[in-house]
Amino acid sequence: MAAELPNPRDIPPRLLGFLDDLFTADQRDDHPSSSSYDTARGLAAQLSRESTGLDGDLLLLRQNLSSLLVAWISRSFSAKAALQNLHLNLQKTKPTATTTPPYGIGSTTFQKMLCEDLPRLAAELKRIEKIRLYADITLQLEAMVGDLEDAVLSVVNQRARNALMDHESRQEMFFQAVRFMNDIEEILASPVKFQPHWYHLLKSVDSRVDNILTLLRPLVLADHRAVLSSLGWPPKVWTAETQNRKTSILPNPLVLMQVDRQKAYSKSFLALCALQHVQKHREERQLGLVGQKEKLTIGLWAIDELVSPIASRMEYHILKWTDQPEFMFALVYKITRDFIVGVDDVLQPLIDKTRLVSFSAKESWVSAMVQSISAFLTKRVFSVLSERYREKETRLEVITSWLHLVDLMVSFDKKMLSLLSSEHYLFMGDAERLEGSSRYLSVFSVFSDRPDWLKIWGKIEIKEGTVKLKAELKHERAWLFEIKEEASSAIDRTNKQFLLYTREDHKAPLIVESALKLAWEMIDRGKNLPDILSRIQFIRSTATKLLWYFFNSLLLQYKRTECLAHDCSNDSLLTRYGVINAARYCEYKLQEWSDDVNFLEMKIAESEYNACVKGDGDDNRRFFGEEIKCLADLQVNCLMEIIAGILYQFETLTQEYIQNKEQFKQEKEDASGFGASMCMNFPVSDDFLEALDSLRSQLCIIHANLNPLDFSDLWRSVVDGLDRFVFSSMFMNGYRLSQRGIDQLRADMQALFLVFKPFCARPEAFFPRVRNALKLLDMNRKDLRQLQVVVSSNVLDRTDCVRSFGIMHLSFDQAEKILSSRDLGLHL
Repeated sequence: MAAELPNPRDIPPRLLGFLDDLFTADQRDDHPSSSSYDTARGLAAQLSRESTGLDGDLLLLRQNLSSLLVAWISRSFSAKAALQNLHLNLQKTKPTATTTPPYGIGSTTFQKMLCEDLPRLAAELKRIEKIRLYADITLQLEAMVGDLEDAVLSVVNQRARNALMDHESRQEMFFQAVRFMNDIEEILASPVKFQPHWYHLLKSVDSRVDNILTLLRPLVLADHRAVLSSLGWPPKVWTAETQNRKTSILPNPLVLMQVDRQKAYSKSFLALCALQHVQKHREERQLGLVGQKEKLTIGLWAIDELVSPIASRMEYHILKWTDQPEFMFALVYKITRDFIVGVDDVLQPLIDKTRLVSFSAKESWVSAMVQSISAFLTKRVFSVLSERYREKETRLEVITSWLHLVDLMVSFDKKMLSLLSSEHYLFMGDAERLEGSSRYLSVFSVFSDRPDWLKIWGKIEIKEGTVKLKAELKHERAWLFEIKEEASSAIDRTNKQFLLYTREDHKAPLIVESALKLAWEMIDRGKNLPDILSRIQFIRSTATKLLWYFFNSLLLQYKRTECLAHDCSNDSLLTRYGVINAARYCEYKLQEWSDDVNFLEMKIAESEYNACVKGDGDDNRRFFGEEIKCLADLQVNCLMEIIAGILYQFETLTQEYIQNKEQFKQEKEDASGFGASMCMNFPVSDDFLEALDSLRSQLCIIHANLNPLDFSDLWRSVVDGLDRFVFSSMFMNGYRLSQRGIDQLRADMQALFLVFKPFCARPEAFFPRVRNALKLLDMNRKDLRQLQVVVSSNVLDRTDCVRSFGIMHLSFDQAEKILSSRDLGLHL
């Protein structure tokens, strides 16, 4: 009896589809041909061979399972026997009436059990538990990876045989594959944290999943592209209407699609986002396994699929504008702006549905559009410009085009970033925006991967900046500076010395403003570079070099002033004042720049890079530390020469005054003793007037032309030098002083103090040695005798004895020499 054919309704759908694909339409006839029988026989033979192979594999698995069970049972028996022995040993060690007390439990058997048997048993149980856990996880992963492979291979086989499968079925299989991958990632999360030594198991699973992804992702992308094509994407980027009306908005197919197509696109978008979501988790786990940080990215595969065909259409128009890059930037900005609202409204809810919390539809759209034009600039623009730059004949033309292109890129980046209105982006700092997720939002990323282009850009910038600075230096008004007339007193102006902000406050020449402006423009353009090391390299090769060039100009200007130290009235000193003011203002501005958070971060990154790569650290804590130190040294050198000139001229003009001993010789004292003529008014010595008048004139000129900060240091240093000189020349020269000579000397010193009265309220406070010397000469007999008694008592140190009378800045020997200039009959 012939075998009864099965009812088609009882055949499973997968088997029925398999048979339908196998037999062609002409083979499903009522009268099968010989080819149909051949196909059936071939199919039966193939299935028989596969069945035999599967039976063999099943038998082998059963044998392996049997051996594993036997090994497990033997280990279980061993563990059970060890536990029984432990129990018996514990029973034997129970205390009885005839045995030793509990504290006497110290037999060799008991100690051996505690020290050897128990730890060995615990280790064995732990090892067995690890083996069991490893086997369980391995079996789970094997089953899940097998299901994933079956699900993907079934779709691949159907597409290879041109089998028909509706969109919903394909999407369901895609989602099923993604669920399998999520389940695998959840199982792998625990071994990554607690069993990192299972490296080979993780690597084996990742290898198989990667192989599946190489098949799955193209399928999902192909399905998604088919849906986009049915929507009419990509739209036309250039129409007659857009050509005639620049403000017209391009139609967005994402907003205009019908309900049924919107449903199909949503499912396809979700499938692609879900696949990227699980892939993102896989990359995070793999990076954590090797100890690397997560790579920040904002790109969405689904957004990239929207941009890629648009970029292809834009390239047709952009190729015509290689010599007019402003048009290509305008076109990209227009397309980005016209579609961004629809992208955000339609796609952001779908992104949120897939739990891609770190992704934004707006940022992904803007980033993808920026990267599209960046790729075009790399292939078609900068590659050509860099080649032409190496040719001397076209270098000047390239420089102009390069700088114009950079200006357009700066403007384009600002306009593209203005499209992102999210609060998260607006409240991020500049460094966080560039180094974080938004580093892909700048077309300057073309320089991050091409350091040779960055080097060319730096050379162009420094060359153009140097040319402009040289032209400014040759200007007749370059070294001029304005002096503001202030109604307040000199003391009030001096009290405001720490409130200097502008170039006018520092009395710096005009050229300083030009140099700093050129340097800051280079820095501002370099801030657009997304990579911090690239920004450091660019700023060091442009702005820093320009600043050093200007510092050398200051040094040359300083050396041109052929002013000798003894000739401080020369007009060339005005030039030196301008150099000092310029250095002070530059130092102030560089300190202000260095305190900015962006420069602080760049300095930290630069120090870490030098320590790791070059092996040398940097002691400067500021980004412009070396430049600031150079300016400070220049100021000190200039000021020291001016101070030395002032002191030298004062010493020269007072030589005759110091050598005139007659005016200080001892005369007959009044009966009243010391201090009798202290209240008398004495005119200033004629030999001393010229020196005081010259000193006053010099200080007034310097005060009018030098910035307040440096002038404050200058006059204090001059006072200190005068205090030392006058003290050593007038009080320590061994003159015999009469009372009249003391009064004359006091009057001359008061006149010296008054020279510095416009600059401070109590100038005598800055002459400690002269002031203490006059105080000693003004002491009466009673105070001198008391000082003599204190010194002879040997209770205090001799210098402390002098200090107890208010003489704080002189030693005992100096005080004794000053007092010995009068013959009092008293000796300390």
